[in-house]
Amino acid sequence: MGKEIRAIFLDLGGTFRVVTPNPPYVDAAVRRMAELTGTDMEPHAFHALLDARYDGYRNWALKYMCEAPMDMLWTRWLVPEYDKARITKNAAELTYQYRRAKGERKVVEGGISTVKELHARGYTLGIISDLIGCDEIDEWLDADKLRPYFATVQQSSVTMLRKPHPAIYFLALSEAKALPEHSAFVGDNLKRDIIGAKESMFAATIAVEYAGASPLKLTEENQPTGVITRFDQLLDVFPGAPRINEDALEKRSI
Repeated sequence: MGKEIRAIFLDLGGTFRVVTPNPPYVDAAVRRMAELTGTDMEPHAFHALLDARYDGYRNWALKYMCEAPMDMLWTRWLVPEYDKARITKNAAELTYQYRRAKGERKVVEGGISTVKELHARGYTLGIISDLIGCDEIDEWLDADKLRPYFATVQQSSVTMLRKPHPAIYFLALSEAKALPEHSAFVGDNLKRDIIGAKESMFAATIAVEYAGASPLKLTEENQPTGVITRFDQLLDVFPGAPRINEDALEKRSI
């Protein structure tokens, strides 16, 4: 008997949502961060400073598979020399604006209709995402009216756990009332998404490689079940719970 897949979990950034250019949107966020901190630096120069410092934070976060609270992110790593009380008060909005300063995020082409159809086909759906900030995802789910389709939404900014730590996968499985041996994970990052799901004993792992993205660098450790190049290909892979059509996946050799 083949695999039975009853639950599908999605990564967000680079998988279900992608950054699209929007200079006025970015500029407004950059200027708002300058206002919130009270910096006397030119806003875009200040943003460049934050980016350079964020690299140090990211190294720490990846090393420990952990996300720091927002106030700590800003007072310890990003602007430790600024007024701590002011930064702590504004940490949530600063984080929100810092994310917006990277560009406007939108669901990939065909993403919403694909999720709705997978849900209609009887699959339990969930999200497991690494990101800073606790407001953006709730705002987006409500704006796109997608909240009813997901049994769980696990964010590293809430759990303080980052992929590939198995614990964030286990939290998602538990809330969705799903078993790893009947679950699949879809993500674009081999090192975090795919390895994390495999270490959490997911039955299937699907890597995303959209046009224009860096080619996947496969190893024995991060080898997925297969690859998709368009999000709506998931409709071919998952014809109806609990079935999976692995023949619809592109197979890649190491």
